[in-house]
Parts: sequence; structure tokens; C-alpha cells
Amino acid sequence: MTTMFDVAVIGCGPVGAMAANLLGRQGLSVVVLEKETEHYPLPRAVHLDHEMMRLFQSAGVIDRVEPDMVATDGHLHVGADHGVIRYMGTVGKPRPFGWANDYFFYQPEFEAHLRAAFADNGRIGLLLGAEFTALVQDEGGVTVTFAQDGAQRSLTARWVIAADGSRSPVRKALGVKLDDLDFEEPWLVVDAEVEGPVTFPDLTGVPEGADLQRLSVMMCDPARPATVVPGRRNHRRWEFMLLPHEDDAEMMREENVAALVGAWMRQVPHKIVRAATYRFHGLVAEQWQVGRVFLAGDAAHQTPPFFGQGMCHGLRDVANLAWKMAAIVNEGADEAILTTYQSERDPHVRGVIGAAVAAGRYICELDPAKAAERDASIRAQSAQKQGETAADLIPAISTGFVAQGTPAAGQRFIQPVLADGRKLDDLVGQGWRLFVRDGGGEGAIIASELPDNGAVEQWLDARGVEAVLVRPDHYVFGTGSAAELLALRDAMLRQRQEIAA
Repeated sequence: MTTMFDVAVIGCGPVGAMAANLLGRQGLSVVVLEKETEHYPLPRAVHLDHEMMRLFQSAGVIDRVEPDMVATDGHLHVGADHGVIRYMGTVGKPRPFGWANDYFFYQPEFEAHLRAAFADNGRIGLLLGAEFTALVQDEGGVTVTFAQDGAQRSLTARWVIAADGSRSPVRKALGVKLDDLDFEEPWLVVDAEVEGPVTFPDLTGVPEGADLQRLSVMMCDPARPATVVPGRRNHRRWEFMLLPHEDDAEMMREENVAALVGAWMRQVPHKIVRAATYRFHGLVAEQWQVGRVFLAGDAAHQTPPFFGQGMCHGLRDVANLAWKMAAIVNEGADEAILTTYQSERDPHVRGVIGAAVAAGRYICELDPAKAAERDASIRAQSAQKQGETAADLIPAISTGFVAQGTPAAGQRFIQPVLADGRKLDDLVGQGWRLFVRDGGGEGAIIASELPDNGAVEQWLDARGVEAVLVRPDHYVFGTGSAAELLALRDAMLRQRQEIAA
């Protein structure tokens, strides 16, 4: 008899591994197919934000990953005159979501932690050296064929999540096209182990309290746009834009890489770990769902890295899918709720990619006169947006599984730090959460009884509402009457027509 899994995940990078942990923790049976026998040994993604840390709480992996995360202080953009033009910093600012806004990490360590957590999170099978070759689906499930140990094998799952990267064989097999957002620039990415501070020559206008060693610094210099990124322990990353006359292979030569990085080090000992050229793209899949198969992460979208949201997008994708799949399997919800996946995530992703592409266009300006005009314009805009952070780039969910028209629907809900040092989710748990002023029925969390220094009560007061219902992925379902919110939630879980409405 053939075993049917609830979910087959194709690809065991950070997005696929996180999907497995979230699903397994909800009691779903999961199998993960990964074509490589060892996880990639070099760093690729390096940044994530507070929302990802909260998702690690949800997946029960926070204790594994947090020790290797480095909290940092935001982003600094520097103009052609080497003066600051835009600061998205977080020093001294409140942390309404319980975590710092920005964290940097070392991907090989991070992936190892996520895989180790499989043992904590239920029935998760990992098939290494399993390369996807084909799939066939019908009303009952998906049969996935893969090559392993020189043989063709297959398995069946109710759903498939394809987290198999930007070249995604699954996306290609489905015939899904990418919407090109008209951004492509060549960059050289260099990772190094550095035994000392990075030097930032001639930098002016650095905000008081800002530590350059704890910021992602974007040099918008028409002579050579570049980024310097902090990392865990002694890891640092540089990204250098390649100029129109430069050849990828030539710029990757050891002496050229050494010259580019060495200009920042000034006698500080360092070792180049990796140098690779990339084309920074803005791309979004036209279809994120084909029947029972869902694209996630780089398989569904690719974003320029100027705000460090590439991997974050993918983790949001699988968090969105995981709670909906769990509701179907565990609570008998209608499978139609999965049709809200793309309608929620696509505009969200496009909004952030749009901001990254806009930043990329001004960062990559090579004309000195236009760069000077840009600097003046951005400085003027920044003066009007005091206190801006990269977290402000994340829009609310505007359509899909939310109570549209209610205050704060689709926004991320706060996670205050409690009097004993824990965070809100540590006290109230995961899943759906209903916070009320008082009453609210069985299972409701009374805001005035929380040891959170009044944070949730103040959130309700600011919006003039009596209750807020929070989804398992920490987005606000809606606000208003507790009974009405629960009734609408239950109706949307059960009936296709309610979602369409």
C-alpha cells in the first residue's frame, strides 16, 4: 500500500526546511526531497527580520537558531559625496514585535539548525540525493517522481510545496512564467572572514549613536556602488556593482577581488571565503498555485537584495501555507482557503520588490550629475520621514483571509515583552488568538490580565476596538466584536463562497 504524505516539500534550503518544521509541528506528515547530499557549505542569504524570529518561535526552532543570530541596527545609504542620504536605523527605538528589526546570520549554520529541528517536530522525512524529475496530479493528490541512488522513485502527497530555488525545476515542469519587473544589474558578491573593523573612509553625517559595524551600509557612489554587510562573529559581506565595461569572470579573479575588498580593510587581516557574480532581478511568478502544487521562495519570486527581504519573503510564503494546510487537515477546513495564498502573498511581495527596485535604481546610478540630484532629493525626502525603518516597507495583507474593512485587518500584530522577560507568544501560545477588553467567551485572552505593561490594551484603544482576532501567522484577521469575528472566521474556513465574497 502506497503511503500518502500530507505535504511533499521539494528543496531543503531555509524555506523548504522551515515549511517542514511548521507543518510537522502542526501534526502533518511531511517528506522533504533535496537533490544535494549535503547542505551548501557557503553563505548566500545573510539577513532576516523580526517577523522571521517570531516565526521561529512558532516552529519551535527559536532556541536552536537564536544563539547564532546577530542583532544589528538597520540600514544606512551613503551618497556620491560620501555623506548619509537615508538612515533606516533602530537604535533606541521600541521593539513592538519583541525582536530587533534586523538580524544577520551564517546560512550553513542556520540550515543545519533547521534540519536538526526535524527531530523535534513530528513526522518529517528527509530524502537526500533525491532530484525531482516529474509530477502528476489529480483530485486526490500529487505523485512526485525523483531520481535517487541511480533509480527512479516516486511518492504521493496531498500537496506539494516547491521551494526549489530560482531555477525551480518544478516551476518549469508546470509551465509557469515569470513576470519580469524590469530590473537586472550585475553584482560581485564577496564573503570574507575579517579579524577587525571595516574602515569607512571619509563618511560624513552618520547619525549619533549609529555603529557602522552594526549597520548594513549601502554606498551609492557612481564610481562603484557597493554594500558592506555585517555578519555573525568575523563574517562580513561586500557586494560590488559591476560596471558596464567589466567582465564577470575577470572581476572574479583573485587579485581583482582582493583589490576591491582590500580598499575597505586598511591592514586588517582578512580571508576571502567566496566570490561570485549575480544578476540582481525583480521577478514574480504569474501563478503561485497550480492545482495542488504551490511555489514558494525563490521559485515564486526574486527580489533585489537592497533591503534584505529575499529569504524573508520565502519564509512568509510557507508560514501562510502552513496554517491553512493545518486547518484543512486538522479542522476540516475547506481546501478553498488555499486559493487565498497568491492573493495575499503576491501583492505583499510586489510591494516590497517595488521598494527594492526603486532603491536599486537610485543605488545603481552611474552618472555623477544625476547622482548629485538624487542625493539632494533623497535627503529632502528623508527629512520628512524621520524614524523610518526597513520594517515599514512591509505592507498589510489587503485581500484574502482577512476581515476586510475592519481597523488594522491584515497588519502584523504586536508581540510585547512581558514583565518576566518572555514574549507574548510564549505566554498565550500559537494558533488563533482572540484578545478582548473583557468577556469574549471561552478561549478569549483578556487584555487587562496580560503582564505586558498594557501594550495590548493600548493597541485596542488606538484603534477603538473591543477585540482583535490574530491568525496563526501573526497577521490580524480582523477587529471589532469578538463573536462576529469568530463567526466570520469559521464561515470562511468552511465555505468557498465566503472566501470569494
